[in-house]
Amino acid sequence: MNESVPPTWRPAMEPALATREARALGGWLRAEEAAGKQVFPPRGQRLRALELTPLDQVKVVILGQDPYHGPGQAHGLCFSVPGGVRQPPSLVNIFKELRSDLGIAPSPHGNLEHWARQGVLLLNNSLTVEAGQAGSHAGRGWDAITDAAVAAVAARAEPCVFVLWGSHAQAKAARVAGLGAGTHHLVLRSPHPSPLSAHRGFFGSKPFSQANRFLERNGRGAIDWALPET
Repeated sequence: MNESVPPTWRPAMEPALATREARALGGWLRAEEAAGKQVFPPRGQRLRALELTPLDQVKVVILGQDPYHGPGQAHGLCFSVPGGVRQPPSLVNIFKELRSDLGIAPSPHGNLEHWARQGVLLLNNSLTVEAGQAGSHAGRGWDAITDAAVAAVAARAEPCVFVLWGSHAQAKAARVAGLGAGTHHLVLRSPHPSPLSAHRGFFGSKPFSQANRFLERNGRGAIDWALPET
């Protein structure tokens, strides 16, 4: 791994990063790039979610599956794209639900860094992907690393909100963090915002207002879900 783990995450992440599987992942990624394969996001952005959202500031966790695999899309935050990049369909649907839930008009851009800087951990299960090949880096060793991040948040005493869109995110959270009955965190489950499933219960699930009510009730402060214009 060539990425530097941010200080607040190191105690939780270093055991996973020290494993044989993590070292093999780093070597495999270097070999893939040396062979001419394009890997997204570029180096220096693969732990961006952890950089923007320190462990002791996490209020909300949103789990994605793997980065966008189109040119210029992935920048280290699940569901997010840099400014000036066309919004993918799932993000368009997220903004539709945000408008229905809180009356916030869809943003002209898809950069969710504003959320991340307030304590919304936008974490993919796999933190890299080959260009044009969705899911291509699944099973290569990222799971243990992102599992450690999810488990670290779940272990904290401060109540957090886990927003689990789709069966993949729900299975990961249940397996890693045991987020079942009796947890002091709020766990919000719904179908994925993909156009294939959004109409089966994602629309109308009101995750943003539910998250803010829980955070305010527990003295943690609401998230400002409205993105700045630029």
